[in-house]
Amino acid sequence: MVSILDIIGPVMVGPSSSHTAGACRLGLLARNLVGGTPQRARIELHGSFARTGEGHGTDKAIAGGLLGFRPDDDRLRTALEIAEREGLDYAFEKTKLGEENEVHPNSVRITVERDGRSSVMVGSSIGAGRILVNEIDGFPVEVHADHHTIVLVAEDIRGSIARITTLLADDGVNIATIRVSRRRRGGDAFMVIELDEPPGDNVRDHIRALDWVRWAFALEKVNA
Repeated sequence: MVSILDIIGPVMVGPSSSHTAGACRLGLLARNLVGGTPQRARIELHGSFARTGEGHGTDKAIAGGLLGFRPDDDRLRTALEIAEREGLDYAFEKTKLGEENEVHPNSVRITVERDGRSSVMVGSSIGAGRILVNEIDGFPVEVHADHHTIVLVAEDIRGSIARITTLLADDGVNIATIRVSRRRRGGDAFMVIELDEPPGDNVRDHIRALDWVRWAFALEKVNA
C-alpha cells in the first residue's frame, strides 16, 4: 500500500528525505541504545551517505538525532555546533559495509557510548524518510520504528514468548506484531515486538532481569 508520505515525503528540515529525515531517525534510534544522548559517537557512512551526505546535511541530521531532535526541528541546521557545545564527542568516517548490491546505499553504522556502556547499530534510510535497522550489537534484527518496539535476544526455551508477553500485558501495553526467529533449535532467539503504546519505564528492566534474556532494548517510535 502506498502512503501519503511515499508521495509527498515527511515534514522535515533539509533537502532530502533519505539524507536528512531518515538519517535523523537513525540517530534517534541509536541514542535509545544507551538511554539518551551519548557522550561519544562514531558514525561510519556507507555508499551514497559517504559520497554526498555532507552536502545533503546527513552529518547534521544524524548528530541531531543523537541529541534527540526530530526531523522537523530547526535545530538540525546547527546540530554539529550544538553537539560540540553539549559535549558530544563525535567522529564521522567513510566506510564500506558490504558490496553495493548487498547493502543499501544510504546506510550507516553508529557506535554510541554513555556512562561506560556502548552499543553498535547498523541501519539504512530506505526512502521518504523511512528507515530499517538490520543489526544491533552484531545481532540481526528488522526494525522500521513505525511502532514503539522492544528488541531482544534470548535463549530459545519453552515458554519464553508467553513470559514476555505477560509482562507487557501486565503493563497495559498492546502488542501490534511480534516476530521471532532463530538460527537453530535451542540457540538464540531473536524477538522484535512492536507495540501500540510506549512501554513503561520498568518493562525493559523486567525483561532484562529474566536470566535467559541476553539483552533487550526499548526503541521509540520515530516514524510519523
